[in-house]
Amino acid sequence: MQELLKKGLRELGLDTEKAETLAHFAALMLAKNAVMNLTRITEPDAVAQLHLLDSAALLRFADLRGKKAVDVGTGAGFPGMPLRILEPDFDLTLLDSLGKRVEWLREACDTLSLRRVECVHARAEEFAAEKREQFDFALSRAVANLQVLCELCLPLVCVGGRFLAMKSVDSDEEINAAKNAVKTLGGKIAAIEDYTIPTSSVVHRLVIIEKIAPTPKGYPRAFAKIKKSPL
Repeated sequence: MQELLKKGLRELGLDTEKAETLAHFAALMLAKNAVMNLTRITEPDAVAQLHLLDSAALLRFADLRGKKAVDVGTGAGFPGMPLRILEPDFDLTLLDSLGKRVEWLREACDTLSLRRVECVHARAEEFAAEKREQFDFALSRAVANLQVLCELCLPLVCVGGRFLAMKSVDSDEEINAAKNAVKTLGGKIAAIEDYTIPTSSVVHRLVIIEKIAPTPKGYPRAFAKIKKSPL
């Protein structure tokens, strides 16, 4: 796995010495996966490409240095953990609604001696009430529909900041359906970037939404309302 990671990091112009730490994180995840559902992807090269290098590719499109970022619905720590390993100069919040996952992420950060990471057990819509517009970046690789993700993520982003949504390349219809939500919540689609995951032929998509106005009060709504009546 390490050699594949080094090759991928080289393609991205990133520090290949971080491959060892990325591989260590993957080993921790796969070991824990035996007793907790963290990932369905378990083959080492696939983990390197579809989890680690896919996350690392965000650094092509976002300069996180000196910024505050929140990874909403982080799950096993993607994209946040690889980004933290590769770029130490930003404040990262890993947010997830499952307490056991959050506790494991804390343990992983301690094991890897990662700093400036806060692991938070909370629902995104409740967290947004406390941390409204306090982040430069919201990141999400969650499988939720973009309309839903916008309402969970954009309220967390300050004006001038960005929400980065990792999606599949067949998401044109989903993106089009989310345009009203983006506008209502104070955002603007700044770019849609298709990229090939390094060392692979897999193409993924990054939807970059810029926050151009404050999110109106009342958003995000309760999750049941968000899901039942997307914007």
